[in-house]
Amino acid sequence: MSTTRRFPAEFEKQAALLLCFPHNGNDWPGKYEAIQWAFVEYIKKVTTYQPLILVVASAKLQTKVTQLLEAAHVILAQVSFVVHKTNRSWMRDSGPIIVKNGTKSEALNFNFNGWAKYTNYQLDKHVPQQISSFLKLPLTQVIYKGKPVVLEGGALEVNGKGTLITSEECLLHPNIQVRNAHFNKADYEAIFREYFGVTNVIWLGDGIVGDDTHGHIDDLCRFVNEDTVVTVVESNPNDPNYKPLQDNLQRLQQAKLETGKAPNIVCLPMPKPILFEGITLPASYANFIILNGCVLVPTFNDANDVKALQILADCFPDREVIGISAIDLIWGFGTLHCLSQQIPA
Repeated sequence: MSTTRRFPAEFEKQAALLLCFPHNGNDWPGKYEAIQWAFVEYIKKVTTYQPLILVVASAKLQTKVTQLLEAAHVILAQVSFVVHKTNRSWMRDSGPIIVKNGTKSEALNFNFNGWAKYTNYQLDKHVPQQISSFLKLPLTQVIYKGKPVVLEGGALEVNGKGTLITSEECLLHPNIQVRNAHFNKADYEAIFREYFGVTNVIWLGDGIVGDDTHGHIDDLCRFVNEDTVVTVVESNPNDPNYKPLQDNLQRLQQAKLETGKAPNIVCLPMPKPILFEGITLPASYANFIILNGCVLVPTFNDANDVKALQILADCFPDREVIGISAIDLIWGFGTLHCLSQQIPA
């Protein structure tokens, strides 16, 4: 089956950003109050630059959130509400992926299943339908060899020109959080070709320590333009992230883009390990979100915050690069990119 689909890169023009306001504290035990204000700040920054679609669990929560946004002087005209109860707020993974199909947009449903780890995702399953209906877009169930395919947006990074980066740990591990049993690289590459128009796949190895999703690429390596990637590296050889991130760097150094050329590679530092209640949290500066006029970067009250912001500012000369404290958000095992999904223009 030939396809005219194309998965636009995040740095291309966006119509809106999708977020979901947390309605229970389950993903952030003991930090729910702080998380609400972290979300308000995130929303305020997004709406300064572009429209926002905000999923809320109920009309009652919509009223409460509106009051919070008004208190923070958020431009409410930029916010559209979709009332739908969810299990969680991670729109990167449960939300639809919007692609171009010829001249039109199309929403893809990748059958979110709680990262093949959690059982409570029955409400999240319906997010693609809700959002595609709101956007008045056709929704396509992603199927391969007659079966539904499970993929999360956090596992996929594209340059919009035919190259996709993902990780072996997330998609190919034989027995941990298996999304699609018995799939190999050829199977995934066929899916990427059909649904994203991707002709070239770069496979990295393992993700960072503490990643609840088991190797999502959006904590590791991101395109900043069609031929340049930033990738996180750990400078401390005794850190458990040191070897896997060096391995990923070497893979990138040997990789080719769809043009046959090697990608430009920019290294991002890692923050020092963040521990909370005995758990190492998956803090990474690579979890930034690119918007029309700016790039929002998670920061962690760390000496490397300023270095990461400067590196990314150099990568995005035409956008404002803004740090957002993610020290509370990361207790939910993800930050700005994990929580959002861009809607291409």
